[in-house]
Amino acid sequence: MPENSNHNQPNKRKRSCLIAISVILFLIFLLFIIALILALTVFKPKQPKTEILSAFVDGVAPRITFPAVWVELNITLNITINVENQNHASFRHGEGKTLLLYQGTQVGNANLYPGNIPARGNATLPCRLTLQVDKLANDMSKLISDVVGGEIMVETKTRIPGRVTFLGFIKKHAVAISECQLTIGFPDMKVKRQDCKSKAKL
Repeated sequence: MPENSNHNQPNKRKRSCLIAISVILFLIFLLFIIALILALTVFKPKQPKTEILSAFVDGVAPRITFPAVWVELNITLNITINVENQNHASFRHGEGKTLLLYQGTQVGNANLYPGNIPARGNATLPCRLTLQVDKLANDMSKLISDVVGGEIMVETKTRIPGRVTFLGFIKKHAVAISECQLTIGFPDMKVKRQDCKSKAKL
């Protein structure tokens, strides 16, 4: 009897080890399934949204000089951009850039400061864009026509690169992009209309 008891002890230890390994493997598999479900639902990267909260103009009424035809403008477009982070994780963005375009030609630009937007939060970024009339020297006829007609339409294109960080170590790059068309009235120098679209690249 003692010999059989000694012979069964290794079998019991082997069975206990197999049970322990099976439990550990099951727990690892369970954690993997939970992580996968969270990655596809709660922690699935969502696109940051950008929109213009406000836009107003600092400037003087335009003046057209003769006989050498030239339009004098002093326009600074003050824009407040809102960036909404829809993720359950922080969105750290680098230095962004906003371009000002007229008839497809870049006539101004401004940099946006880097920062960090908390999970499910938002941040406002101020931006000042000055229209550089000298860049339109080759096509002043359209600008003169718009000024005489009482309004000028410009476009803004904003690009804000960054990354979303989940659980402190899972990182996903994202770029928030917005494009707006703004119509500025003359001579009141006010933004009469604005139409914006936002998108993001993940």
